[in-house]
Amino acid sequence: MKKKIKDLKQKINQYDFIIIGAGGTALAAAMYAARLGLKTLVLGSTYGTELPIGGVITTTHIVENYPGFIRLSGVELAKKLEEHAKSYKEVTIKNEKVSEIKKNGNCFLVSTENKRNYVGKTILFATGTKWRKLPDSVKGSREFENKGVSYCALCDGPLFKGKVVAVIGGSDSAAKDALLLSEYTKKVYIIYRGEQIHPEPINMERIKKNKKIEIINNTNVIEIKGKNSVESVVLDKPYKGKKELKVQGVFVAIGHIPISDLAKNLGVKLNEKGEIEINHATSETNIPGVYAAGDVTDKPFKQLITGVADGCTAAYSAYQYITKNKILTC
Repeated sequence: MKKKIKDLKQKINQYDFIIIGAGGTALAAAMYAARLGLKTLVLGSTYGTELPIGGVITTTHIVENYPGFIRLSGVELAKKLEEHAKSYKEVTIKNEKVSEIKKNGNCFLVSTENKRNYVGKTILFATGTKWRKLPDSVKGSREFENKGVSYCALCDGPLFKGKVVAVIGGSDSAAKDALLLSEYTKKVYIIYRGEQIHPEPINMERIKKNKKIEIINNTNVIEIKGKNSVESVVLDKPYKGKKELKVQGVFVAIGHIPISDLAKNLGVKLNEKGEIEINHATSETNIPGVYAAGDVTDKPFKQLITGVADGCTAAYSAYQYITKNKILTC
């Protein structure tokens, strides 16, 4: 590996800080790294998903909990973060998916699927998460994907104007999806397996006041039916005397799965959920020179603002690591 990196030195650029992922956390980390004078490369848009630069926040209709902005769309916020990062000459953003990361000495060799290689002194995993899908036991859940089954209310909501839809899940994300969908649809059912949905209090109040939204608790969807597209869902217990509910769309909001395979293959320690374990004060992983931030980590409270904070912390930790170890070149 030493020889391989040495051979590549004359062919590729070296970076102080290579960020895997291109969501809001990654963009903030890139901005902060640039302010510290680190030559920074951001790879992916966003890694492991079909999302644009900015990541999951681009699928959020309205953002009201990011300091400095009373109310704006997720797309608008992502654009501001991207523009801020790009304003620094030290930052390069490439739409490339990483296939492998290997360590040699104090440096890392990063390879992408289109056969490009990059060398970095430090690495940040800001790979985020992907949507958790309905289990295979829910008949029709795969068959009707993109035919009425969706994982993105912001992306597909306008397609269901005047129709009846169901949101599966009980989190704040599920509540926000239902509120957004109510702007287009005739009726929204929130179907949740637990006793009560648990969004942020402000969104719970909005749900209660919205006459288009109806909550069905303690219930699971066991089948999705239709011919060419979704026509109904089958419940595991009757609701108002019937187990079959007529809907034309099903929006799934049952959580996310951390995108941590690359980190695992490098030897980064994960918890039982597949999240990257970090020092919450420094964003360090168990491997020196490797950091993680955002939704892919084991931080219990996951919001864009917390990911941004941890990304900036990771950039500062990387700067200290490079300086302390006097890593001038690979």
